[in-house]
Amino acid sequence: MVHAIRIHEHGGPEVLRWDAVEVGEPGPGQARIRQTAVGLNYIDTYHRSGAYKLPVLPATLGTAATGVVEAVGPDVTSVKIGDRVGYAMLIGAYAEARLVPADRLVVLPDGADEQAVAAMLLQGLTAQYLLRSTHAVQPGDTILVQAAAGGVGLLLCEWAKHLGATVIGTVSTHEKADLAKAHGCDHAILYTSEDFVARVKELTDGKGVPVVYDGVGKTTFLKGLDVLRPRGLMVLFGAASGAPDPLDLGLLAAKGSLYVTRPTLATYIATRPDLVASAADLFGTIAAGGLSVTVGQTFALRDAADAHRALEGRATTGSTALIP
Repeated sequence: MVHAIRIHEHGGPEVLRWDAVEVGEPGPGQARIRQTAVGLNYIDTYHRSGAYKLPVLPATLGTAATGVVEAVGPDVTSVKIGDRVGYAMLIGAYAEARLVPADRLVVLPDGADEQAVAAMLLQGLTAQYLLRSTHAVQPGDTILVQAAAGGVGLLLCEWAKHLGATVIGTVSTHEKADLAKAHGCDHAILYTSEDFVARVKELTDGKGVPVVYDGVGKTTFLKGLDVLRPRGLMVLFGAASGAPDPLDLGLLAAKGSLYVTRPTLATYIATRPDLVASAADLFGTIAAGGLSVTVGQTFALRDAADAHRALEGRATTGSTALIP
């Protein structure tokens, strides 16, 4: 028997339970992995609370982890026993061991730190599709990153800077401003004391930015439209403050023929070739020095409730790993 963090009902962090669970042998197309680290991501809190309802309860939370392949099922060729692997967007990660579809695993590069990869893999793949596919950031672009000191925010800042962009970010404290600047943010705006719309317009000589990356949602979305240049793109990839109010599409015309998208990582890595290519780009950028992979904090997996409280209370910085 191994243990996993499961929910039997939706609710606050208190509904997380440390349950004993059975892990069987892998079937066709499956691999069994002994997990070495689990990533903490904001989507985990949505699954826990019921904002994104899971279809069957009890359910094991978590969407990303790293581990070692212990066994493979028939016809599996993408991984082998002993491989160090990682995955993202597979619900059930909060466990000491589990079965996973083998074609959703990526083999880790030699020397990769398993805790760091687990903590940032979902966020890193998110940054990859946002910067390279949703809007292909070009040298000379000026972009806005909301919540620039968060897990995805720091990666967006650092990677965009590596691509030659000027990065404007919003943060809540002076400490988070310093952290964002250390990761490539050129201009950190304290949204708690500054009007980020006025400040962005000042920094861009009134022109606005071609793209806004917004993982905050309700409290920033509509104001973010005001900093876009004509035909600019609002990328809403999360909703840490809640879902935005319904959008009157006429606003997009009035504010300059704007575009809005609500992308998800699942769509961008739906096929194995897309997954492998995205991971290769991510790991290649890390190897080239374009991203520093660090863990801001760790929690024991069995203490996942404390990790959720810290995340929702904005008491974390960067990425977080849960250790089985």
